[in-house]
Amino acid sequence: MQLGINANKNQVMHWLLQVLFVGLTLGMTRVVVPALASQEYAFAADSYLFLSTFVIAFGLVKGALNFIAGHYAERIGRRPVHLIGWLFALPVPWIIWFSPNWYWIIFAMVLLGFNQGLCWSMTQTAKLDLTQPSERGLTIGLNEFSGYLGVALGGLVTAYTVDFFGLRDSLLYFGNGIIIIALVVTLTSIIETLPWLPLQHAGAARSHHTTRQVFALMTGKDRNLTAIVQAGSIEKFVDALVWIIWPLYLYQASHSLETTGLIISLYGITWGVSQLLTGHWSDKLGRKSMNVAGMIICATGVLLMPLYDSAPWWSVTAVTTGFGMALLYPNLTAAIVDSTDPSWRASAIGIYRFWRDLGYAIGALGIGLVAYSTNNILMAYWFVGASMLLSAFWLQLNSREKRPG
Repeated sequence: MQLGINANKNQVMHWLLQVLFVGLTLGMTRVVVPALASQEYAFAADSYLFLSTFVIAFGLVKGALNFIAGHYAERIGRRPVHLIGWLFALPVPWIIWFSPNWYWIIFAMVLLGFNQGLCWSMTQTAKLDLTQPSERGLTIGLNEFSGYLGVALGGLVTAYTVDFFGLRDSLLYFGNGIIIIALVVTLTSIIETLPWLPLQHAGAARSHHTTRQVFALMTGKDRNLTAIVQAGSIEKFVDALVWIIWPLYLYQASHSLETTGLIISLYGITWGVSQLLTGHWSDKLGRKSMNVAGMIICATGVLLMPLYDSAPWWSVTAVTTGFGMALLYPNLTAAIVDSTDPSWRASAIGIYRFWRDLGYAIGALGIGLVAYSTNNILMAYWFVGASMLLSAFWLQLNSREKRPG
């Protein structure tokens, strides 16, 4: 038993496949659910606050489950927590398919939040158990590449199959297939990674913290960790914007679900594929500069999108936003990992992911309130862009560089 991607490549590949499935399950809702809101539930074009409820529900639940996942992963193991997450996903396509009103959609998103919070956390934690400290950025980059490639492909496939099957059937067939395959692979191919933890501890100074102590460190007590956590939370405002506002804005402007799905997928594909490079870069160059640059580039893409109405322009700004996310997303997590001891790392990652994914709910609420109060969808873009720039300033002032290892 030894550490390293090459030494454990079989299990690393299985966990990468798992996070691809997790991403596909999330991605299937990115275009279909907003389309259901406008086409079947007849939401008014300015019902931004009510529309945002499904993302608020998802963010609250996923954030809480990230915290719980980290806590229980250290006690019962990574694999059982991951398996439970897939069981929560089983009813989601059926609930959306049968849904007679929007409240059923919200309930489905609550269950999806359980799935994403438990499963995505475990794919990341398990691979970090298996790999060397010098491979952390690359490991997280690979994980997020696979996951967000899945998100992009899930949205693209369901958007393009709507013409053949309809909104509900497209999501039902795709979702059931992915979830069942993921469960079978989990049961037959995934092994527990807790036995690798003693190798992570070897030669390292040990520090012991309770979950409450770790939470306090990351929520105000430690200046560096708090700066990273707030950036993680604010960057989810961008994904909330993509989930709530982009489908409405792009569909109203283009009148094409395929164009809408393609542009949203360009954002996700750029984000996912670029992380193959950006995580590895940070292992060599450090985390801080890449995180700050990512926040600024992401904000730039967000603010530029609504300036012109053309598919090429939207594509360029979607790619810009996706690349900014690729710079910051794996490297914020890597910065947390660099600053934590292996004995409480799973809890630290869970707490970081709690605050990060709570950003879905906070961002969705802010987006809904701003767009509703001004009756102007463009103000949502300004709200998110300004929040990202302010967060980048905080991160630059208060975070510190700590090399992996």
